[in-house]
Amino acid sequence: MVRLVLLALVLFALAAGATEAAKLDAAAVNNAQFTDAATKGVDTSVLKAQVLLDRARFSPGLIDGRQAENFTKAVRAFQAANALPADGKLNRETWDKLVATSTGAVLVNYELTRKDVRGPFTKRIPASMERMARLRRLGYRSSLERIAEHFHISEQLLRRLNPGISFRKAGAKVLVPAIDRGDPPSAIVSVEVDKAARQVRVLDNSGKVVSVYPASIGSEEKPAPSGEAQVVRVVHNPTYHYDPRFAFKGVKTKRPFTIAAGPNNPVGSIWIDLSIESYGIHGTPEPGKIGKTFSHGCIRLTNWDAEDLALEVHKGTKVVFTGETAESAEGQPG
Repeated sequence: MVRLVLLALVLFALAAGATEAAKLDAAAVNNAQFTDAATKGVDTSVLKAQVLLDRARFSPGLIDGRQAENFTKAVRAFQAANALPADGKLNRETWDKLVATSTGAVLVNYELTRKDVRGPFTKRIPASMERMARLRRLGYRSSLERIAEHFHISEQLLRRLNPGISFRKAGAKVLVPAIDRGDPPSAIVSVEVDKAARQVRVLDNSGKVVSVYPASIGSEEKPAPSGEAQVVRVVHNPTYHYDPRFAFKGVKTKRPFTIAAGPNNPVGSIWIDLSIESYGIHGTPEPGKIGKTFSHGCIRLTNWDAEDLALEVHKGTKVVFTGETAESAEGQPG
């Protein structure tokens, strides 16, 4: 009898998992409607909202279909910019406003190109910065990582949306978020780095917030600066230069070294140099940690958000630091 009950429970769990997986397809996500019911795991309405927020430049960071802190902060920022009660909760009024921001499917089919799959890839990237410095390039580890980053989505969710699909074959069609943000907003006059909220906001000449990105900003050990700075230059595909004066935990050498360029470089694919020496806004090799860990003083965004911000700023753009770092957490280079 006990065995029969256990077998029934296993079969029920498998059936429930199969039902959930079956629902996570293009139709389920594109046609998702507002619901305030709590859902464990990936939620189709949350996934749709994340893509819409990303398009509107109220970035949720890594698109993963889950209700987490970066998603709540993106919803709150969107609400504030649209004169809605800014509580970070995806309610009916916010949903309707968000859906009205853009048309078209949020998940679309994409055909993998030779560039997507051919590499060269850097399959093994050491954790030690000294050992990183021995590599000629800090490229993507795989075509899966490259495609996931290009479409702002977690590798786990990308795989789940495309069961049985090989990401190493040109011509294969995969389901991905439609994340076209369009042309960057014009008349940008300042960037606000909110250390307490762990967000970067872009303001136009009327003071309107036109872009918001989640960020990892400084730490108690190495806080981000205060006051004002200016953008000095934008460096695409930067190398990373370590100065022993940084005294990062885990780095034993007393000599300076340089880590080669690539999206898995400690500062990612973009470095926005600021007028305060050694400080900048940059990308990251670990987009899933943005807003969840702190940095060694600099302002860290996902690679795609850093690249988007680089299109919005120019030499002389004002950068204002506000708030205070909330509490200490795991630090990372830059």
